[in-house]
Amino acid sequence: MADYWFNVVTHEVEEGPQSDWTKLLGPYPTREEAELALQKVQARNKAWDAEED
Repeated sequence: MADYWFNVVTHEVEEGPQSDWTKLLGPYPTREEAELALQKVQARNKAWDAEED
């Protein structure tokens, strides 16, 4: 079973890490979860910022 990675440079999902690790978010168990990677990061950042206030 392959892992999926989100490339923050190309904004594409990769099956298995194909790019340099510094450009990837993951691994994710499904392509769908990898496609939502940036939304998850943004939501976490917003929550963390709210905790600091």
